[in-house]
Amino acid sequence: MNVPDDLKYTESHEWLRLDASSACIGITDHAQAELTDVVYVELPTVGETVRAGQPVAVVESVKAASDIYAPISGTIVDINPALESDPALVNTDPFGKGWLFSISVDDADELEQLMTPDAYREQISASEE
Repeated sequence: MNVPDDLKYTESHEWLRLDASSACIGITDHAQAELTDVVYVELPTVGETVRAGQPVAVVESVKAASDIYAPISGTIVDINPALESDPALVNTDPFGKGWLFSISVDDADELEQLMTPDAYREQISASEE
């Protein structure tokens, strides 16, 4: 599984990439592989205020529908419009073109609660045993 070292992770398989004033969010390679073929993505509304741990999006595959949780609290500042016409980007490029949304960082201390790449690798290794 691909687990980039420049990201933070959640136990529920979201990744977070910190930018200048916001954080880009998507699902991990492990999550997209478990879901299989993504056929629809329901994204949050720009301007919506969310709390860490709150379900904010849904990814539907041929196998299941899964809630996507906000890794941190903040306001949705952007969504990925490309997923409307090509939800499979979540499968083919989960850390790039398959990103889901961006959120403002309201409380930088919440970032410390997220998993390091090594901790996330340990979690997915343990789940595969």
